[in-house]
Amino acid sequence: MGEAARAPGDRGGGPRRAPDEQRTFAALDLGTNNCRLLIATPTSRGFRIVDAYSRIVRLGEGLSQTGRLSPDAMERAMGALRICADKIQRRGATKVRAIATQACRSAENGPEFVEQVEARTGLRLSIITPREEAQLSVAGCLNLLDRDAEAALVLDVGGGSTELSWIDLSDRGLDVDPRRMAHWRLPIKAWLSIPIGVVTLAERFPEREGDPTWFRDMVEAVKEKLHDFPHADPFRDTFAAGRAHLVGTSGAITSLAGLHLGLRRYDRTKVDGLWMTRQECEAVADRLAGLGPRERAAEPCIGPDRADLVLAGAAILQAVQEVWPCERVRVADRGLREGLLLSLMSEQRRRRGRRRRPAHAAREAVAAS
Repeated sequence: MGEAARAPGDRGGGPRRAPDEQRTFAALDLGTNNCRLLIATPTSRGFRIVDAYSRIVRLGEGLSQTGRLSPDAMERAMGALRICADKIQRRGATKVRAIATQACRSAENGPEFVEQVEARTGLRLSIITPREEAQLSVAGCLNLLDRDAEAALVLDVGGGSTELSWIDLSDRGLDVDPRRMAHWRLPIKAWLSIPIGVVTLAERFPEREGDPTWFRDMVEAVKEKLHDFPHADPFRDTFAAGRAHLVGTSGAITSLAGLHLGLRRYDRTKVDGLWMTRQECEAVADRLAGLGPRERAAEPCIGPDRADLVLAGAAILQAVQEVWPCERVRVADRGLREGLLLSLMSEQRRRRGRRRRPAHAAREAVAAS
């Protein structure tokens, strides 16, 4: 996404921003596979992106075997983080939140790496919990929820973990405007985090070209982690009746969508918010399974960086669809970073409101006297 990209709810051309809305916010997400940055300013309908950056760093490469972040992986991530720190400084971001997820959570030397990042780049990474990761991903996808549905399942496929959040949409008076809802008040009724992502799944199941059981083995491994989770059982009837839908957010899922559309070049405006059927998702996965690594790398919406991971993402999506069947899937080229930005902006508005309230109360007291 470049400077012309727009965030959830911002179609551009809206009313001019007030002076106190000119502040610049930055959200950085260091995941197991990617390092992503968004810098944005608030608008009346969400926010406008002024800069963005994304690089595949594979911080979690080999982590599932060694339990540690490797020196090469840390250096790749450090290089990307230096670029992010430079962008944040040049854009004059006044509020910054930088988070790290599963790789730093699970690595023995994760905290040590976070200290090195601050010493070498000035960025203060916060290792967030799986629960907060799920909440932020949902917050970033709120505008994609179909309010005519009764429930939704938000699926955030990461490099080292996958978060699932079941959303109750049956309350027609529910306000899901991301500008007004803090992420800890989201309508999440159940959530689950499993320690399987595209990197860990691909490492566990090295590709076996010509073996038709390889993809199925990945699907079954994910399904094992999804069974025996009773907290979401109240949604079973809603899903079975076709009154729920899935929201999928991840690079692997957006790549599947781009392949489904036959794009010659990835286009976020065509992918973000796209509706796909379960059959269309499975058809794309079947098509990918029939391609070798070089053929997948040649696909414009996949490329060499994701060629060995995209089928792992397709396997996670298919496993979820088999355990929680629903016909409609909405593709999200948004998620955790957008949730971080909305959270920062919401916090800023609340603080501004608290500063104004005492003065307002004082004026009322004077008027009353």
